[in-house]
Amino acid sequence: MMLTLNPTPAVAPAQSSTAEVSLLRLYVLRAMYLFITAGLGAVVWPSVLQAGQHWELMEGTVSCMLAAFSLLCLLGLRYPLQMLPVLLWEVLWKTLWLARVPLPQWLAGRVDPTLMASVFACSMVLLVYLAVPWGYVFNTFVRTPGARWR
Repeated sequence: MMLTLNPTPAVAPAQSSTAEVSLLRLYVLRAMYLFITAGLGAVVWPSVLQAGQHWELMEGTVSCMLAAFSLLCLLGLRYPLQMLPVLLWEVLWKTLWLARVPLPQWLAGRVDPTLMASVFACSMVLLVYLAVPWGYVFNTFVRTPGARWR
C-alpha cells in the first residue's frame, strides 16, 4: 500500500477577507478609531457623565448618539474591519450634512461663525475617507452576496 501526499488540495481554502487589507491599513483604521474615541471622550463624555446635566432635546440626542458612537469606535480598536459600517455611517451622514446644509448657505454667501464651527468639525470626515480601505468595502459590501432571505 503506497501513500502519497498531495501538496495541493483539490479545492483551495477560501482566503481570509482580512488578507486583502494590509497590516499598515489595519493600523491606520485603528488610529482613526482611537482618534474618534479620544476626541469624543474629551468633548462629549464629560457632559454625558455629569450628574444633573440638563439638555434641550436635540443637544441631548446628539450627545448620547455621539457617546454611543465613541463606544463602538472603541470596539473598532479590536475589530477594525468588522466595525467598518460604523465609519461608513459617519462618512455618509457627515457628507450628506456638508452637502445639504452648509454648502447651499456658502454658495448663497450666508455663512455665519456658528455654522463654520460645525463645518470644521464635520470636515474631519476627510480623515475617515483616507483611513477606510475602499477596495475591501467594495468587495465585502457590494460584490459579496448578502445573507439569504429564506
